[in-house]
Amino acid sequence: MVAVIVACEIGFWVVLGAGLVARYLLRMRRLGAALLLATALVDLIALVAAVVDLRRGATADWSHGLAALYIGFSVAFGPTMVRWADERFAYRFAGGPAPTKPPKYGMARARYEWTLWLRAVVASAISGALLFAAIRLVDDGERTEALGNTLSALPRVVVIWGIVALTYTIFPKTAKAIG
Repeated sequence: MVAVIVACEIGFWVVLGAGLVARYLLRMRRLGAALLLATALVDLIALVAAVVDLRRGATADWSHGLAALYIGFSVAFGPTMVRWADERFAYRFAGGPAPTKPPKYGMARARYEWTLWLRAVVASAISGALLFAAIRLVDDGERTEALGNTLSALPRVVVIWGIVALTYTIFPKTAKAIG
């Protein structure tokens, strides 16, 4: 499973790069857009591999839980990553505007952190649903114990991420005075 996840991550960046090259360097906008959309299909490979492995009788281990996390976080953060890469590639190779940067200070930064937290909530919900579905699909507590452990860790991820966002709200960073 680990090899599949690593291959999917590499595949994501290869397909993303191919999409950006097609879009900006080769000026094939439709092909570029299709390849950028295809980055989402890479996640399906990890999902199918995990399901096939479990259906064949494998005992779930941490890598199956990691596959669910990979998929959930890819779905929630993938569009943001594609947009981030697209802005930078357009700026560097196609004369596009300078990439936007996240706010550094004040309530704008706090809002940004809460937006990331919401994405983490979505990612955790997707990952949790996949883990729960896999546990139900296998229907063998001994074979899915690792999935249950991963599932129980998701609320901690959300809480810790929320604490980080809360600190930016309560203690907003300010620009240092130029002196």
